[in-house]
Amino acid sequence: MMTRDDGRVASGVAGTAESPEMSDQRLETTGLNRRLVLVLMGGAALAACSPTSRPSGEGFLPAPTGPAISGEVLGTGTVRVALLLPKTAPGNGAALAVAMQNAASLGLNDFSGNDLTVLVKDTRGTAEGAAEAARQAISEGAELIIGPIFAAEVGGVGPVARAASVPVIAFSSDPSVAAAGVYILGFLVDGQVRRVVAEAAKSGRKSIAAIMSQSAFGNLAEAALRQEAGRYGMRVVTVERFAAGGEAKAVAAVAAVAAQIDCLLVPEGAGVAPNIARSLRSAGVDLSRIKLLGTGVWNDPAVYNDPALTGGWFPSPEISGFSAFASRYRATYGSEPPLTASLAYDAVVLAAGLTKTAGAQRFQLSVITNPEGFLSSVNGLFRFNAFGTNDRGLAVYEVTGSTPSLVSAAPRAFTGA
Repeated sequence: MMTRDDGRVASGVAGTAESPEMSDQRLETTGLNRRLVLVLMGGAALAACSPTSRPSGEGFLPAPTGPAISGEVLGTGTVRVALLLPKTAPGNGAALAVAMQNAASLGLNDFSGNDLTVLVKDTRGTAEGAAEAARQAISEGAELIIGPIFAAEVGGVGPVARAASVPVIAFSSDPSVAAAGVYILGFLVDGQVRRVVAEAAKSGRKSIAAIMSQSAFGNLAEAALRQEAGRYGMRVVTVERFAAGGEAKAVAAVAAVAAQIDCLLVPEGAGVAPNIARSLRSAGVDLSRIKLLGTGVWNDPAVYNDPALTGGWFPSPEISGFSAFASRYRATYGSEPPLTASLAYDAVVLAAGLTKTAGAQRFQLSVITNPEGFLSSVNGLFRFNAFGTNDRGLAVYEVTGSTPSLVSAAPRAFTGA
């Protein structure tokens, strides 16, 4: 399932910013750009692997050139990148750090012939700790920083990295910490909303309402809803916002205008969305006529198996990619990976791919922001924007009460790139 920047189960990652113009047809490209588009598909061998993590010190030979390395590393290549994780953070931060490091190690192993040494640094889950970790990694020769996870940590890393002209690919889903040179890989809610609303509009639906939380997540979801509805000429009948525990008033307001709508956006997660759906039915709303729309936080077995949301649509990277990744992760580590861990896999494979295909240009901003984007075997199509956010190619699924049914496949290329 998806997680917030504070590590809790979300009403929001982990969502996604997506180009409004996408195509299923691959663009014809040449030279370096084409190689970069293909690198995440072709570079990884999908074999069961073992961790490459090993401690520094006696018996460990660091990369052959550059400053001395302190602490834990993954790999023994000549190109150094840093992996910043909250290894000693309180709460579930440390457990998430373990999963992210495992996934990074899996990605490094899966990319045959990679030339990376990954310097693993502890952020302690704080802005100050993250800044300190970034400074240490840069002093040890890191050309790229992967991570950290939480928005506050990214805020600490950004100024340090920009001052040293070292790009950052962070795992945050908070667009407020994105900037030129600080790219966030997390699943952004605005792109999720645009994708599912666009699919509803293309299916012939003309009017929409929404019930969503009074939160930064809700603000982003509402802005994306209004933008995409306007683009397709859909009428936004009402957007009802609620504070925690205050869903009843929002449900009543939507029930009062139910005859005017043919779809309803409920971007909240498994702990909220099913209850809203049940309350609407209790209020006499016919949800067999009104299409329920969710976000990526519906990509959760607790939603799949809840009859209250059956028939609803949600956007997600194609589920088969994560399922294959999770199977390899379980075979290697004996546990189930959180969805967020797949971001660490993608980031390490991207770094390895850029190192292999782009040579000395590997981490230049113009390469990282290649408008053709990159194709991940796990999470599909994505690209970074010049201002630090990302676009993703997402599929749309329908809740069935068991395995979700594919409504619309994810695009394989960005139109107009």
